[in-house]
Amino acid sequence: MSEEEDQQTFSDFALRESILKDVAAAGFERPTPIQAACIPPVLEGKDVIGLAQTGTGKTAAFALPIIERVAQSMEMAALVLAPTRELAQQISAMFEELGHSSGIRVATVVGGIPIEKDWKALVSWPNVLVATPGRLIDHMESGNVVFNDIKVFVVDEADRMHDMGFIPQIDRVIKDLPEDRQTLMLTATMPPDVERIARRNMRSAVRVQVGRRSAPAERAEQQVFHVNSTGKISLLLHLLDDGDGRVLVFARTKAGVDEVARSIRSRRYRVDRIHSNRTQIDRNEAMAAFRDGRTRVLVATDIAARGLDVADIEHVINYDFPHAAEDYVHRIGRTARVEASGRATSFVTRADGRYVAAVERLIGDKLPISANPLGDDGGRPERSRSGGGRSSARRSGAKRSGGGRSSRGSRGGRRGRSGKSPKTTQ
Repeated sequence: MSEEEDQQTFSDFALRESILKDVAAAGFERPTPIQAACIPPVLEGKDVIGLAQTGTGKTAAFALPIIERVAQSMEMAALVLAPTRELAQQISAMFEELGHSSGIRVATVVGGIPIEKDWKALVSWPNVLVATPGRLIDHMESGNVVFNDIKVFVVDEADRMHDMGFIPQIDRVIKDLPEDRQTLMLTATMPPDVERIARRNMRSAVRVQVGRRSAPAERAEQQVFHVNSTGKISLLLHLLDDGDGRVLVFARTKAGVDEVARSIRSRRYRVDRIHSNRTQIDRNEAMAAFRDGRTRVLVATDIAARGLDVADIEHVINYDFPHAAEDYVHRIGRTARVEASGRATSFVTRADGRYVAAVERLIGDKLPISANPLGDDGGRPERSRSGGGRSSARRSGAKRSGGGRSSRGSRGGRRGRSGKSPKTTQ
């Protein structure tokens, strides 16, 4: 961040006083780089592609200017698509928090709950609709939503939309939108299909990029342990014993999540789990408990954890190494959010060699290998010529500033107004 950006505040933007009031009430003092770059062109009505790592504040980067543009609208004027229920709910919460004094009315329609419950939200005259693609199309086909007055359309986590196979649904939604709308696309990576949608449906889009494209969070200290499949649980428990902060563990399958959670619970750690077979109520409770500190460890699949926005996750552990290289970037982004630091550990078995090589090609760097503290190296996988080998773990060494939302349960509430630490939005 440049010295000029570091001194910038939200009052430097053309935002109404009611928005600045809610921003101050939330304890946010200065914009993150992606917010500083995105807010002005969005306020000007330009199409914007925002490329930034997970956890850099992309949600507020589009929420604040949208609130400014549609707050006084009596009709549904903004539509936001998100890939998962959890992310959609967090986006809605951000709009409600930052637009409370400006008359923002948000409706959220997502899968996993009875569709009848959406009616209450849809008939409340929302001016912002946040939705997952599948549930939105259900309402479109039933004639429950009309997009005639949409001024701003947002595709959040566009790369995850691609990974989850939602590109046809996005195309379907776009066909029903007014041609003179403003379109915003936020993403950490830019797969070809996402690039195609952007070229076809955006007009002279301003491209904003913060950080290196396809790079994991810069402040995350990364390490890789080679391990046999049978040694993963022992190594995981060893790492949990070695710290006391929040830990997010990724497993590949729902059954794997359940098994890992049982093993952690047997050591009397406070643990919960989220995956698509759990009810939405259970998933919400698991997220809330992790966020406020009642649960120390959360075990999740990639899809279920998408959009998980929790400050101060000390350690992300890839219990199962991701098969999609982009998932590595997104998983690592769960720690070291905004200006915080964190640690990211990956377990690699002999069968994971090609996936490690794919990640190294994507990020343009080698993953740092550390000696397994339990002495089980698992028989190291062969690495491709394009990447691999030893590399020392990197850490920026920068002190934490105001980045990220603090968790009320574990950090004693928000900071920023006390003068102890500047606050930035998520």
